[in-house]
Amino acid sequence: MSGGRQPESGDVLVITRAASVQFVVPIYFRVIRVPGWETYHGWLWLEGYELDGRGEAKERRHIFVQLDGLRWVRPRPVVRPRPRAAGANQRLSGRPAGG
Repeated sequence: MSGGRQPESGDVLVITRAASVQFVVPIYFRVIRVPGWETYHGWLWLEGYELDGRGEAKERRHIFVQLDGLRWVRPRPVVRPRPRAAGANQRLSGRPAGG
């Protein structure tokens, strides 16, 4: 269940019958965006990709679902800055590393 959480770009959801009766067979869905189109209370449109068994995009879709029926598969990835290699500034400036 969502607990009032709103889907965001990058979220991966499992969409089941709890979200809409059309999903008798559950699908995995990666959200591209939530268009924000006006609709019934508790319902929303999602734009994204249906995922295959490997987690790869299979088909781009717009789906109409109940917010309370959404299930998040995993948390969104945390983006951390990459550590800089020693001497990176020197290499970029054209000077030899260590000299």
